[in-house]
Amino acid sequence: MSSDSIRLASLGLGWWSDVLADAVLRAPGVEIASCFSRSEDKRKTFAEKYNCNAANSYEEILNDTNIDGIINTTPNNVHLETSSQAATAGKHVFLDKPIANSVAEGMEITRICKEAGIKLSIGFQRRRENQFRWINKSIHDGKFGVLVQAEANISRDRLGKFEAGHWRYSSEGMPGGVMLQIGPHYVDVLEMLIGPVVDVSGMLSQLVLPGDNPDVAGLVMKHENGAISTLNAGYASAGENYVMNIYGKKASAFFDLTNGLNFFEQGDTAPHSITFEQNDTLAEQMEEFGRCIRDGSEPEVGGEWASRSLAVIRAGVKSARERRFVSIEEIMETGE
Repeated sequence: MSSDSIRLASLGLGWWSDVLADAVLRAPGVEIASCFSRSEDKRKTFAEKYNCNAANSYEEILNDTNIDGIINTTPNNVHLETSSQAATAGKHVFLDKPIANSVAEGMEITRICKEAGIKLSIGFQRRRENQFRWINKSIHDGKFGVLVQAEANISRDRLGKFEAGHWRYSSEGMPGGVMLQIGPHYVDVLEMLIGPVVDVSGMLSQLVLPGDNPDVAGLVMKHENGAISTLNAGYASAGENYVMNIYGKKASAFFDLTNGLNFFEQGDTAPHSITFEQNDTLAEQMEEFGRCIRDGSEPEVGGEWASRSLAVIRAGVKSARERRFVSIEEIMETGE
């Protein structure tokens, strides 16, 4: 590694920490220099895999003047504690989404990092996918006209993927279930493309997974411009799938894993395929994190955006439980 490489430490060594560490290996200007997990076996295995130091404690990482930033993949309910410790120690924070389990905690993380002069980058890599970059540019170029509707689905099979008692299976560790954990990805994309959500109606169900958490969820959302979007999320499907369809008065775009991106303009008889290059979104966001630390620029997704995006999810969960529409304004005020 170059001597000016940004040195990062991985905290919370679950499966996603390896995914992000692999992305760091593909990203210029950053490297994994240290790691910590309460499990000695996990940190030794990770350190051997990524040729980094296995710290004996989180405090050891925080006191290491050679560490520039933390890649935080700890459970949601300790995001505030671990990120605050990093910021206080002068370490920049890359935090996997959701920013926290509550909006109040997300805003507190944001405040602490800002006051400490720390860069806070949130892991919303889906928005970086080139099909969404293409749609976003086309919307801003006026090709879609008035945006009227959207529908999205993000679903995976998580049965047997985690050990019994894993925090993802519990309402304490992941309140709101699947919608809280993977729904934020496509809430983020929908708000990027269409604009802020103002009202939400939600439904939750538990069908397959163990524990006490919803594994199937759906949101109906009204955006600030009046457009209506729907988002379904599942941990109980047969496999992985992603769908994002955006409808405008002048044109519409349809994306899914099987058929790629298709575009339909008013007057066309059939959609036509849009060719785009698959990009390495995870490496891009790790490279961006390093660049923000190096030159002081701001990450594409910071704490304020991530907290408001979380408010959409929290509004949907509250709507499902109380059987009413819930506004984003209400959630931002209560900090739920």
